[in-house]
Amino acid sequence: MAWFRTATANLSQRPKTLLYLRYQSVSPNHRGVNLGIFALVNSLGRGGELSEEEHVIWRAGNDWYDAAYPNPSSTDPEIYDHELNPGAVAWFKDSAHHLLERVEPYLKLLDAHQIGWEKLQSKSPGTVIYEDDVQIIVVPPAR
Repeated sequence: MAWFRTATANLSQRPKTLLYLRYQSVSPNHRGVNLGIFALVNSLGRGGELSEEEHVIWRAGNDWYDAAYPNPSSTDPEIYDHELNPGAVAWFKDSAHHLLERVEPYLKLLDAHQIGWEKLQSKSPGTVIYEDDVQIIVVPPAR
């Protein structure tokens, strides 16, 4: 496996992204990883904790995101392997406006279920192991 995967050949033709954004849990899980908002809301949905109306919002959001951008695991099924890439997490590029605009319903679902979240911004969130037009996957620096 290459240490770095790129899903698009034209990345060098775009202006450099200056900032990366991540929405995540305020507390780490048992592996020390702060789960992203999609994982948090997916857990609510799969656990049957959403109302009918919330379930519709969750499914519509996930279906839209699934169609809107690449799944890094499709390019590299081991991208989130805890042994190979400990603590690997996804960050949006600040240029991914169309994706960032649709985050709010997820945040509202988390708020409604009293699940704490935080928004992080960084110019260098870690070692990049995957990149496409809208996101990077990084292994964060050792804590």
